Amino acid sequence: MNIGLNAISFVPGKIGGMETYFRNLLHYLQRLDDGNRYTLLCDRRYAAEFPLESDRVRVRYVNYARPSWKWFVRGLLRNSIKVDILAREMRNLGVDFIHHPFTVLTPLGTGIPSLLTFWDMQHEFFPEFFDRLDIQRRRRSYQASALEAKQIIVSAGFTRDCLVERYGVPVEKIEVIHTGYGPQYRLLDDQSALGRFREKYGLRRPFLYYPAATWPHKNHKNLLAAMKILKERHRFDGELLLTGIAMQSHGEILTEIDRLGLREMVRVLGYLSADELPFLYNLARVMVFPSLFEGFGIPLVEAMACGCPVICADATSLPEVVGDAGVLFDPRSAEDIADRIRALWNDDARLQEMRIRGLGRAKHFTWDETARRTLQVYNRMGDSR
Repeated sequence: MNIGLNAISFVPGKIGGMETYFRNLLHYLQRLDDGNRYTLLCDRRYAAEFPLESDRVRVRYVNYARPSWKWFVRGLLRNSIKVDILAREMRNLGVDFIHHPFTVLTPLGTGIPSLLTFWDMQHEFFPEFFDRLDIQRRRRSYQASALEAKQIIVSAGFTRDCLVERYGVPVEKIEVIHTGYGPQYRLLDDQSALGRFREKYGLRRPFLYYPAATWPHKNHKNLLAAMKILKERHRFDGELLLTGIAMQSHGEILTEIDRLGLREMVRVLGYLSADELPFLYNLARVMVFPSLFEGFGIPLVEAMACGCPVICADATSLPEVVGDAGVLFDPRSAEDIADRIRALWNDDARLQEMRIRGLGRAKHFTWDETARRTLQVYNRMGDSR
């Protein structure tokens, strides 16, 4: 088979966990699959982001990024005479089917069999986190993509259930395939390297760690309110480290840190490279994850693989990911977040138990298995042609 891999809308550093997923899927498919051929569809500007290790993968440039003349012409024709030149271009690819890995079919209506990886429908639960145009775009494309796709991959049973209940997608066309973690996420025993990292970032106190872009649903504000409670009522002796891309709520979060008087207790390190994150997971006393909505939650698995105890929101897919290895809290209650952190923080025996459980739990999530099971779906797609 010739399988299309649709990365037309890929922009590095802008799509969070979906980027991690696609990079790893492409890498492991090249290692595992010696039978199929692949056509990688991407913008010419970002082709170098995808290391090609197999001669069974070829790249086809499809450049419709905004702003560009193709983007302009496509929009003009779609709005005036309802013709999509991108869909026409896709029909000439000569592929047996296309895997669309980023929640929507890009574009809809090609007539080519499609496999869709669908991540989440957060806008259906928290429309207040989106502007009017984004809501319109999502409502126009998400359900239509899920219904048009021949098969769908989701990373959690929670998302499968959402598709069935909210969008009326037949459950039999949905496959739950968990995502994984990279080999760099592991226990580190190089004390010199860990010491240099501590010195680089001035890590002189035990710390909580929250890795998340500053989107509204990541719920930084309730976590900060919990830190205020810990500081004022319980003389909390640690600090909170925040990393991640600065997004929509970043300014509000910085303002909230000042308003609550938490400058000495909360540090915002911003975006760090993937090479540095394992050091933070290894050095953190606890990883806290108060997100209100997640399609999966890759940082939970990364933390567990590094032996970092996890405390997280009892929401959406997160309990499914941590299983019995983590502690859950109500993400809407700063009081509950603070209580759970306080109960765990000084309990060395419990923390050690969680480290052991987390290391065992992480073994259920590997990119190798993600790619193997995805390849099984590819083969079923081929058999049903």
